[in-house]
Formats: sequence, C-alpha cells, structure tokens
Amino acid sequence: MNAELLTIGNEILIGQITNTNAVWMAQQLNMIGVNVVHMSSVADERDAILKAFDDASKRADIVLITGGLGPTKDDITKKTFCDYFETELVIDREVLKDVTGFFSKRNRELTELNRKQAEVPKGCTVIRNKNGTAPGMWMEKNNTIYVSMPGVPFEMQAMVTEDVIPEIKKRFKLPFIFHKTILTQGIGESFLAELISDWEDGLAEKQIGLAYLPSPGMVRLRLSSNGFDELELKNRIEQEVEKVKPLIDKYIYGYEEYGKEQPKLEEILGQVLLDKQLKLALAESCTGGYISHLITSVAGSSNYYNGCIVPYHNEFKHDLLKVDHTIFEKHGAVSKECVEEMVKEALNVFHADVAIAVSGIAGPGGGTLEKPVGTVWIAVANGDKIRVRHYIFGDNRLRNIQMTANAAMNMLRKLILNIED
Repeated sequence: MNAELLTIGNEILIGQITNTNAVWMAQQLNMIGVNVVHMSSVADERDAILKAFDDASKRADIVLITGGLGPTKDDITKKTFCDYFETELVIDREVLKDVTGFFSKRNRELTELNRKQAEVPKGCTVIRNKNGTAPGMWMEKNNTIYVSMPGVPFEMQAMVTEDVIPEIKKRFKLPFIFHKTILTQGIGESFLAELISDWEDGLAEKQIGLAYLPSPGMVRLRLSSNGFDELELKNRIEQEVEKVKPLIDKYIYGYEEYGKEQPKLEEILGQVLLDKQLKLALAESCTGGYISHLITSVAGSSNYYNGCIVPYHNEFKHDLLKVDHTIFEKHGAVSKECVEEMVKEALNVFHADVAIAVSGIAGPGGGTLEKPVGTVWIAVANGDKIRVRHYIFGDNRLRNIQMTANAAMNMLRKLILNIED
C-alpha cells in the first residue's frame, strides 16, 4: 500500500516553519507497513491544491493532508475539498457540539467564524478533533483515500494515532516493515562504503535495502526489509548486522531501531560511565563548553560528571590547568603536548577517574599552513592511560565543534572499554 503526504500552507513554502508533520506521519505509516512514496507541499491556492490531489491519485492509495483547515479566509482546504469531490459544505451537528464545548470550557464566546469550523464536505467521514476545533475529513475517489487533518501537530497526531491508523489496519492487509540502524563514528561515508562493499553486494538477494545517513563525524547505516513474517524479517536483518560487525566493529557505538528514539553518543557514554562507576572531567578549548552541554543534557549526568574548565586563552590553560609556557612556545596550544597536560590536570582538579581535553582551530580564521582551520588535538584519559589523536576536520566552525565533541566522546568510550581506536 502506497501513501502520499501533502502539506498545504504558504508558511511551509517560504520557510517560516519546518514541516515536522510529514516526518512524523512517515514514521507512523512505515511502522504499520505503509510505503510512503511521495511528500509535497503546496500553497494555499485552489488550482495548486486540486492539481496536487490529482497527481497524488496516480501515485498513492491513501493521501494524508495537513493544513489549511483554520477558520480564516486564507484556509481554503475544505472548500477545495468540496470542489474536488463535487459536494458542498454542511454543518455537522456533532462537530458543532465539539466546537461549542471547546469554547465554553475556556469561557470564550463562540463567534460565527468559529462556528464555521463545524462545516464539513457533505458525504465525508468526520474525524472528531479532541484537542482543537478543526475536524478531520476522510473521503474517497477513484480508489484513492484522502484524509485531511489540521496542521497543528498534536491535533494531527491524535487523529492519526487514534483514528486513521486503526482504520487503515482494519481495511488493508499490510506487510511488516523492519529497519535497524548501525551507528558509526570516526569514519567517512565513502571509506565506510569501501570497507563493506562485498557485504553490501549480497544484501539485494536477501531483499534488504541499505541506506547511508551521514551527519557531522558520524554515519548511520540503515538496513530495511518488508514482508508478512515479522520474526523472519527481524532475524534476516539481525544476521546481516552480525556479518558486518567484524568489518567495522571499532567504528560502531550503538544501534537504533525504527520508531524508537535514536540513542545519542552522550547517552551511551553516560551509561558506560555509570556501569563502570567512573567520574568524568572535561577541559575544553576549541569547543567552548559544547561537550559539557551534551553531557549535562542527559538526565542523571550528575551521577558521573564532575565538571569542566574552558580555558579559551593560553594564560588560563597555564593558570587553571598548569600547561607550561614552554609548550606554547615550542608546540603551540593546538598540539599533542598541550592536550596531554590539559587532560592530566583535569583529572586532578576535579578528582575524576576519566577526562577529555580538546584544543583546536574551529575557524573560520586562525589557521596556518602547518595548522589549517579544522586542526584539532584530543586527549582522553582513564587513570594513567592516555590516548591522543590529531584530526583535521574542515573549514566550517559549527561542524568542527560538533565533530570534535563526537570524536572526543567516542574516544573516551573506546578507551574505557579497551576498544582499539
């Protein structure tokens, strides 16, 4: 079964808001075995909406539409629905009760404009809105189902979860779709593809698809398959995960199952620290406290995180972390020698078991021929064991900070677990 997601509203097209509705709906449909084949956005214009409906009917069995259901003149979805299905707007008495009750509970007057929210295309199946005033509408034409819902996310989500998905599952026999994603850090997309090329070539005959999903310093490998035997699907993909692990094991930091929240590197590191009962300290120069922000974004991080020093200038690397001035003179602040001293003193200052220290040139200025923008040194320590790595990331400041943080956290995770870096 194929689905299309259509968003109506100029606010999407001019970039005023982000279309999070389509992402959420795609996930929900995918989890019940519905294949989303197209997503599109159109302006609040009658002809554009009618054409979008026609185009969608050629691609999809069901079209989920959001937006354009407000009471103001610019919201024309209901009237356009009537044009497309050759019908008219009528007052739905149950919806009118809902709308009246909505305003009554809030001690607000029901205006004539608000009363129009109870108008729906004659002949449609109404989807009651328990969280707002605009009802959803389910109509069918030429073997295609059209479901129009409000653009307000929590109103739409309730309709999809409580009404639309149960009805789809009741009407159609759907296959299972299963995804599992391998989370990697420390290797680029092209290098990763080269390492697993032979393994990847064998996936097609097992009816498994593979997608590369890169982000700063990380690549997610998503394996996908569908069929009517859920257990067989899962087993098939798990077998392939086990086959590829020996090829890329040192880059894997976790796994993600579709529909569940993606585990973050800071959460995975935090769990390792909890399991090992270790206290963490940080010394951040080029990241300016960003690693500390990620660590403390995890609930319960106070159980393993002691603190951070952000010595952005050399005098404070000396005063707070005892980096000798001769190191700055001979090697510079962006050097192996500097981060080694920083990480050692971070352990001492915070009475920690493990520590991270970073120093680099985030950019866009400050680079030299010897040390271009993106040059970063990272040191991680687990007691007396220290591991130091040198990176040259690129010329984008924000990406450099993000990639440094990801690399540093994963370096420490691997040091604690005695994994080769």
